[in-house]
Amino acid sequence: MRLGIFVGCLVLVAGLVRLGWVPAGLGDANPAWVVLLALVLSAPLSFVLLRKQRDQMSEAITGRVAGAKEKLAANRSQEDAVDDATRVA
Repeated sequence: MRLGIFVGCLVLVAGLVRLGWVPAGLGDANPAWVVLLALVLSAPLSFVLLRKQRDQMSEAITGRVAGAKEKLAANRSQEDAVDDATRVA
């Protein structure tokens, strides 16, 4: 999705440069200028537009981490029980 936002900004900036509404850059730097300006525009746009997806991904990752921690704690308690049984014997 972020790549799509960047490509959209790239097309928009290239169109604006071609129309003369945005400066074309310095000398032969036109392609680099267009890409840089598209990156600068797409970063805040993707931050705002993709907030919902970012929050959903964060919740999914948090749930997986909590599940992994529970499994790790369960495995530790099993190992402790076996270790305690062997020490008593």
